[in-house]
Amino acid sequence: MNGFSRLVRQTMTIARRDFVATVFTPTFLLFLLAPLMMLAFGTVGGLGAQKMAMSGDSKSRIVFIAGGEQARTVIAMDKQLRRMFSLATQPADLIVEAPSANPREQAKALIDRKGVDTYAVLYGPLERPQILHVENGPRSAEYLAELANQVLRAQRAGTDAPLSEATKTVVSRTTASESGQGQAAFFTVFALFIVSLMLAGQVVGTMAEERSNKVIEILAAAVPLESVFFGKLLGMFGVAVLFLVFWGTVVIGLGSNAASVMPARLASELATVGPAVGFIPYALLFFAYFVMAYMLLGAVFLGLGAQAGTQRELQMMSLPITIFQVAMFGLAAVAAGSPDSWLATAAELFPFSSPFAMAARAANSPELWRHFAALAWQALWVVITVSIAARLFRRGVLQSGSPKLWRRKAAAAA
Repeated sequence: MNGFSRLVRQTMTIARRDFVATVFTPTFLLFLLAPLMMLAFGTVGGLGAQKMAMSGDSKSRIVFIAGGEQARTVIAMDKQLRRMFSLATQPADLIVEAPSANPREQAKALIDRKGVDTYAVLYGPLERPQILHVENGPRSAEYLAELANQVLRAQRAGTDAPLSEATKTVVSRTTASESGQGQAAFFTVFALFIVSLMLAGQVVGTMAEERSNKVIEILAAAVPLESVFFGKLLGMFGVAVLFLVFWGTVVIGLGSNAASVMPARLASELATVGPAVGFIPYALLFFAYFVMAYMLLGAVFLGLGAQAGTQRELQMMSLPITIFQVAMFGLAAVAAGSPDSWLATAAELFPFSSPFAMAARAANSPELWRHFAALAWQALWVVITVSIAARLFRRGVLQSGSPKLWRRKAAAAA
């Protein structure tokens, strides 16, 4: 058996040991179901926020002071104008009130009325209307001004009915839109960040735990330290793959059923979102970049965890680790939004943000040659990072290692 085969066998032995020790424990089930718990808490918070927003919307309004035939025209034109707004961007509900003897005082009283939030009130002749609005109601004031303009046009035309009727034809896109590719790029970066945040951070504690109970000294005496580091990295990567397979199966099963009950409008909007390289190459590249992101970040975290002698030191490292991950996410997110900028090029070249930025590139650009070069570049840095981590651990913690070059020359001369 040659040296490389022995190194691979020793590495896989360490990987199998860490994989079994992690998966066959009761706490792994909690780790596997962690996204479900996060989803439950997020759903509760989202429902609470939605209820508060709906409660606020139900009490907000704008007021148009008009009477008689003009009031009927105002209501008709309001219905026509609201068709241009989506449900989320529509103005507040319109209330039409008959004018009193003093319309200005009436408008001020409507603004100050308790129990409702009145954003803007319009009164006076339509040629020169007066609008009172609160500080956060300039858009409501603009809407009332445009509404008054359209009512005046309808009155001069003698009808409030539409003057033309357009023929609308729905045309389906055959490819993803530019904005859809941008959305796919940001989703790619976000998904990789969430997965690496949940999974790569698990590597930190493995080396620190075995350093504290002196197991690492036994492993380092039996096999090369590089095999220990690579083996632990591969073992925890197996745990990450098991996690992804479980949740990927769940999401695919739910997604296939959700597609049949999805509203047609939402389905058409989702059809414009997609990667530029195509879905099959994108799926392969996404997995490849997940592997590289996990290996790169895991190698860094493994090296940091190996330097921690106690749980207190390990806890102190959690903040800079999180900051580092968020920084890589922020850099790649900017690159996803500006794929042709120098910042995107820098993010693609920097090894620890390269998997995120290049995964976004797969969504933004159909070129494939960049990805082969990027994957080779990232794999090189995985080897470099693990080698540096092992050397730092050997010299700093185990207090061993090969002698300095000048000492070897001196010993040879003697």
